[in-house]
Amino acid sequence: MFYSFDGIDGSGKSTQVRLFAEGLREHGREVVVCRDPGSTPLGDELRKLLLHRDDLNIARRAEMLLYMAARAQLVEQVIRPALEAGKVVVSDRFLLANVVYQGHAGGLVPSLWQVGRVATGGLEPDLTFVLDIDDARAAERLARPLDRMERQGEAFRAALRAGYLAEAARHSQRMVVIDASGNVDEVQAEVRRAAGMA
Repeated sequence: MFYSFDGIDGSGKSTQVRLFAEGLREHGREVVVCRDPGSTPLGDELRKLLLHRDDLNIARRAEMLLYMAARAQLVEQVIRPALEAGKVVVSDRFLLANVVYQGHAGGLVPSLWQVGRVATGGLEPDLTFVLDIDDARAAERLARPLDRMERQGEAFRAALRAGYLAEAARHSQRMVVIDASGNVDEVQAEVRRAAGMA
């Protein structure tokens, strides 16, 4: 099984990924956790460039393709081998993030799913948890210096949330919206119920 977690920054993805992976291991599954972009040498370098190089003027289409390149490497080097070995993969973000960040909020909507299928070789998560939270509350949770993507303002964050909800509604057979406004344990319980682990 291949699971991914997505949602606006501040929705609690990383915490929920960790807890979900722990729950799978408690059920006897061998789990590989990764983050997109990242989890490979190439992906980690592209992540630094995309999130922390404020000196670069990265055009939105170039930004999208850099994320796709990191994801292509992640699939080939980490995700596909793990799945072929019978392991469960849990990813902190995947293609949906590109569709929403560079598509819905960035204006590149029409072609991103198609480009993504090329980048991933057609691999998609079996289930994506979309952690939904009010964008103002999510912003309050980000008690750290913001990265390049997080500094794009309130209107951008609002477009992100709307994009996530639109895509989840459009792909309801493989995406489930999780209310991320509760405490950590409440959110994790809802995630596990959606995965059939409750």
